[in-house]
Amino acid sequence: MADLSQARVLMIAADGFETVELFEPRRALEDAGAAVTLASIGIDPSQGMKQDLNKAEMATPDLTLDQVDTDDYDALVIPGGTCNPDKLRHEERAVEIVAEFMEDDKIVAAICHGPWLLVEADAVDGRRVTSFVSIRTDLENAGAEVVDEPVVVDGNLITSRKPDDLPAFNQAIIAALVEELAD
Repeated sequence: MADLSQARVLMIAADGFETVELFEPRRALEDAGAAVTLASIGIDPSQGMKQDLNKAEMATPDLTLDQVDTDDYDALVIPGGTCNPDKLRHEERAVEIVAEFMEDDKIVAAICHGPWLLVEADAVDGRRVTSFVSIRTDLENAGAEVVDEPVVVDGNLITSRKPDDLPAFNQAIIAALVEELAD
């Protein structure tokens, strides 16, 4: 198993995140030894959802978006759920966080509807990505080459389509961190 004991990962989420897309990557990263920090709009617990329809487990943030210093992290993970990235793309600091990670060529991983936030941060032009089917036109309109694959790695950018792809998504994030920490 990978040793990510030196890795520091930031996850950002708001109300409406897809629970498995937050908790499964977080668990996989923590199991590999990474320190994972969750940031949100506020410090109150965020409401998770199952398939956008049913309330599910909540997640308590460790800090607010305004408290995030991107220099403190090696990677950013953005879970999906329809409402989560839609809320985050209206938050100036969330968009700035994505842009800062991309400008610093740090790992950015987004699944399902999470790439909406990448569009808002102008981070997909000329990049090869995947996503949930309903936002692919948005990604294409933002200049991305969109493919239908379980996980796509384009340099520092990792994207996946849906919860069924979580094993491949998690593996890609861990592999990218192992490579990053080895450099």
